[in-house]
Amino acid sequence: MRYFLLLLCCAAMASCKQNKPASDVAQHSTDAHSFSRPDEAFVTHLDLSLNVNFDKKVIKGKATWEIENPSGADTIILDTKGLEISRVSLSDSNSNAEFELGPEDKFLGRALKVKIDKDTRQLTVWYTTSPEAVALQWLSPQQTAGKKQPFLFTQSQAILARSWIPCQDSPGIRFSYNAHVTVPKDLMALMSAENPVAKNDSGVYSFTQPKKIPSYLMALAVGDLQFKAIDERTGVYAEPGSLDAAAWEFADMGKMVSAAEKLYGPYQWGRYDVIVLPPSFPFGGMENPMLTFVTPTVIAGDRSLVSLIAHELAHSWSGNLVTNATWDDFWLNEGFTVYFERRIVEDVYGKEEGKMQEVLGYEALKETLEDIGHSHPDTRLHLDLKGRDPDEGMTDIAYEKGYFFLRTIEEAVGRTKMDAFLKKYFTEHAFQSLTTEQFVAYLNTNLLKGDETLAAKVNLKKWIYEPGLPAGMPAIGSANFHYIDSVLAGWKKDVHPEGLKTQIRSANEQLYFIKRLPQELSVSDMKRIDAEFGFTQSGNAELNAAWFIHAIRHHYTAANPQIEAFLIRVGRRKFQIPLYTEMAKTPEGKSWAKKVYKQARPNYHSVSFTTIDNMLGD
Repeated sequence: MRYFLLLLCCAAMASCKQNKPASDVAQHSTDAHSFSRPDEAFVTHLDLSLNVNFDKKVIKGKATWEIENPSGADTIILDTKGLEISRVSLSDSNSNAEFELGPEDKFLGRALKVKIDKDTRQLTVWYTTSPEAVALQWLSPQQTAGKKQPFLFTQSQAILARSWIPCQDSPGIRFSYNAHVTVPKDLMALMSAENPVAKNDSGVYSFTQPKKIPSYLMALAVGDLQFKAIDERTGVYAEPGSLDAAAWEFADMGKMVSAAEKLYGPYQWGRYDVIVLPPSFPFGGMENPMLTFVTPTVIAGDRSLVSLIAHELAHSWSGNLVTNATWDDFWLNEGFTVYFERRIVEDVYGKEEGKMQEVLGYEALKETLEDIGHSHPDTRLHLDLKGRDPDEGMTDIAYEKGYFFLRTIEEAVGRTKMDAFLKKYFTEHAFQSLTTEQFVAYLNTNLLKGDETLAAKVNLKKWIYEPGLPAGMPAIGSANFHYIDSVLAGWKKDVHPEGLKTQIRSANEQLYFIKRLPQELSVSDMKRIDAEFGFTQSGNAELNAAWFIHAIRHHYTAANPQIEAFLIRVGRRKFQIPLYTEMAKTPEGKSWAKKVYKQARPNYHSVSFTTIDNMLGD
């Protein structure tokens, strides 16, 4: 979905360094998904004051931006979407500044253009969000785990931060922030910053994020929350009734942080905490700095899904520390993170676990390639999303094709050199945002070094700029999965699952088993498999979702009540879209899908229901 980005001069790299003054900046990346023109004037620090109103489902805010204006521009441009701007000043004062809002764009919202002069160093915007703000998910008590208090959480990635903060909403622009947030007194507020560990009596919470982050990592959660420490620098926030289960599930977080540091250098964000959100959260996790947001679907009761925590933790290096400069470069975040995640998993849980996840990732990649089409331009790593919603680029191409490109490099140079290269890459580009072209130049200079034989093995042009998968994929495989393949190969005429649960035990093994089931299954076959493994009633959401695809496809109606309950309860987009897609393949199934969706939609985030509305619409 992306093509060639505009070249960036070397001074732009210096602009993003955490230890360099912002005045060193000469130019930023051109970003098709932001109205801002940071090569003229850009933001460097935010002081934010928010008042959260659950009754009206709005946030009243005051955003004071420190800015740099190296070009002497007479205008600075911020991104907004659905914000009501009441006033702007060039300092936190009573004097009004001249501003205008540009025309509405379907994806980008409206440009907020503020008149400045060459000496302007600060501007303040007073504003109110819309009740329909796409980044804000307002939940009634009934939609939470505890059923007693309302809940609010944000999702700013990719370009939704502009719907709750007027900002330069591009991953290539970084800023530090302080915030004061007022919430109802019986609730706690948390942000992607230094956080409290207990409620206070005032309902006013203060936050500091001293590191420079991009806008998509701005995050806020407000609810009936409690905290439990895992170790001296990791812990879990959750609703009271879910806290103990979450803390047990994530008991290995400290081990993961240590494993990550051993691989690629010090963790640079202070604490690493996780908040378990209500079920409507649309993603598995979101790597907000210092406070990963996670779905409750990872709490399986057996720690079988905690690789998601390893993934979000890895983002503390690949994504949060070194960031894609535009959404056309999204693979720089996710491909690196999947590679890092699997190295953490291998260190903490063993090589076979890493191999199983690698195979499952490859299976997901093949499904995506079949779905999109192997020759489709959206199967390139470096994409062209201009004029489109950047969420369209958030597919397994960025994650798994990106991963296998890095595995190809590892195969070519050896793991020791690969690790040294990545550690140097994260260290030298800390708190910077990079384009694909900048990474390619760094790779050529620091690893390939003009070695034509090595460059041919890596084949970066085909991996990054061409669709599909190049020849010469790294060899992958799992001994545990080979056994499952042999079992299924014996099912040529008769399905005989009895006794297999004692041999196909782990969640990954069972997930692979489900995904490899024959396409020609009868209702009787499905019933026998379900009797052996109990997939319909499983507490593991990954197994549920994979099994329910087969149940829908093979008309195993005994699972229908659980499918409906799952879709009404679970807001995770990864599970929703395949299930609704499978249901909608027949007229009867589409009618059923619409019936379920009518009940489920109020619990879904806009990231989810926008897609499903289009899918199920007539």
